[in-house]
Amino acid sequence: MTHSVWRRGSFVTLLAAVVSPAAAQQQPVRLDDIVLGFFGFPRVVIDTPQAITVVDEEDIDRAVPTTAADLFDDVPGIQPIGSERPAGISFNIRGIGELVAADESRIIVSVDGVPKFYEQYRVGSFFSDPELFRRVEVLRGPASSTLYGAGALGGVVRFETRDASDFLEGGETGALRFRLGGQTNGEGGFGSVIYASRPSEDAEFLAALTYRLANNYKDGDGDEVSGSEFDSFSGLLKDTFSLGEGRTLSASVQAYDSDLDDTDYSQTGTLGFGTIDRSVRDTTVVLTFADEVIGDDLFDYELSAFYSDTRVEQDDASFGGFGSPLFADSEYGYRTAGVRAQNTARFDLGGAETFLTVGVEATQQERTASTELGPLGFHPEGTDTRFGAFAQAEIVISDLTLVPGIRVDRSELEPGPLVPGGANRSTTSVSPKLAMLYKIDEAWSVFGSISRTERAPTLDELFSTSADDPTSPEDESEGPSLALAPERSNAIEIGLAYSAALGSGEISAKATAFRYDIEDLIERRSIAERGGGLPQYRNIGEALIEGVEIEAGYEAERVFGRLAYTYVDGEDRATGERLGSIPAESLALTIGGRNPDLGLEYGWEGTFVDDISYGADEFSGYAVHDVFVGWTPRSSALEGFELRAAVDNVFDRDYRNSLAGDDGPGRNVRVSITRGIAW
Repeated sequence: MTHSVWRRGSFVTLLAAVVSPAAAQQQPVRLDDIVLGFFGFPRVVIDTPQAITVVDEEDIDRAVPTTAADLFDDVPGIQPIGSERPAGISFNIRGIGELVAADESRIIVSVDGVPKFYEQYRVGSFFSDPELFRRVEVLRGPASSTLYGAGALGGVVRFETRDASDFLEGGETGALRFRLGGQTNGEGGFGSVIYASRPSEDAEFLAALTYRLANNYKDGDGDEVSGSEFDSFSGLLKDTFSLGEGRTLSASVQAYDSDLDDTDYSQTGTLGFGTIDRSVRDTTVVLTFADEVIGDDLFDYELSAFYSDTRVEQDDASFGGFGSPLFADSEYGYRTAGVRAQNTARFDLGGAETFLTVGVEATQQERTASTELGPLGFHPEGTDTRFGAFAQAEIVISDLTLVPGIRVDRSELEPGPLVPGGANRSTTSVSPKLAMLYKIDEAWSVFGSISRTERAPTLDELFSTSADDPTSPEDESEGPSLALAPERSNAIEIGLAYSAALGSGEISAKATAFRYDIEDLIERRSIAERGGGLPQYRNIGEALIEGVEIEAGYEAERVFGRLAYTYVDGEDRATGERLGSIPAESLALTIGGRNPDLGLEYGWEGTFVDDISYGADEFSGYAVHDVFVGWTPRSSALEGFELRAAVDNVFDRDYRNSLAGDDGPGRNVRVSITRGIAW
């Protein structure tokens, strides 16, 4: 069934077409952005030996996003999965990520360096508002495990919140930014206000508040998607203090709050489970001390302490089917506390410029799940304690850059009251890698990496049970899966990058081919196999995932454009069937123009998705067209204003992504007006 990308003649043809200057004049990408998340210090994306995309502040504002899912429309290799409902969003990277398979642990998501993790039946895993973010970095592939944690089979998504310095220029000491926006599909709207202050040269302060609401949206056929209505408050407080001699102290608190009555029980896709009253609250706190140690290249360190609390409360369910505790009044939660220390040293190693990053990280995550009927066996409570140590070097030898790295994580999982005593499980995971980049000349470079990572089983996978009495050998219901082995992934990537001046602008392109061999993949038993005293989860033999990603871009004063192509295929090697988490082949194109004299920016975005099948389930291909325009008036009377508008799904196409639980939204007009004041 799988057609190996390593043998496909079309890959060579497509790669040659995309990276050739003649073909790429209208294909832009973010390859000249600065990335922070691969080396632990700033690097230009085009010069990294990994597939990375940076969604910056300009991209976020241009998108006029309603949810975080709107930020990834033209990023290759990643797509939000679940539904367009704000409480139904999770992520898929390179075919890793499936709502029914506890895949939140296979992709690491963080906000300001704080790990975010959430699992609940028919609910997504990420809750926040896009107005709070200044940039998002998507690091694709398990080579990301070194700095962020063993088990990042798919990769890492790093959200970074806004800073006061984003709104203050030169000698300005204060700024206010007001933004109002609305949309026609769902008749929604939002308002936000941001206050930035620099009371002295050594201190900055930011406060942000956003309120957003919408009714149910309609798909391309005009059918209302129930449960997609929402309202939410979000806020951010951030302080940064300069202590002199390269030392800084920063603290931030981010909060998200949404209360909905009579919303659909299932948020990841429409399902006949009736309605429920649901409250979602998410809090992120981080305190960071950084010291560049000016004059000493061996020390540039950062210490941080963080806390994350995500809670979902549910009551008054309308569906009482089977008397299941799923529909009882309940509270689910994850609370994570941790510390992290990291240092980057710069030195000469036998004539090679060398950067060495080393660090340690410790976290403790408490999972709670209680109902009026008592604890939940299918959502077991417990504590996950982890300690990790990592080291990664960047060694520059003329035009060759080598990046060796290794991470060791020790995790201990302690179950709650429904699992027999003494069932604690400890796992040591080792994640080595070697990446390289060679600059052939000023324009061309080749890169590649070999990595291995291990993912320890989660609380869900080890301790889930439907047994009334898990300690009784006579109880033949599903029991805990205490014999699970860790998943192991061996990955290889190879790629080619190109960057050069072209006319009045610059062209960049980067193509990556990848292959993952995953052993002891963890899956839940099928409905037909459940019961009879079997454990809920099991290891299957092996899975293969392989694919190609291409990013390309052109950027000039008056013209810009982007291309993002993704091809992924994968199979369960035991059955030969395609994995249900594999996305359809897709191509996203953006072509735009600017008139600097008038402050205008405008363009078209097209998303083209091929058909795909999973056994008997088939999904048709589709094309969706969007247009956008932005205007920053140049006249003194309107100085400080910015207007943006976008029309999504211009032709009102009815479509469904194969990894989504609902049809996509029909035509939607989105507008926003921003007013900034500085003093």
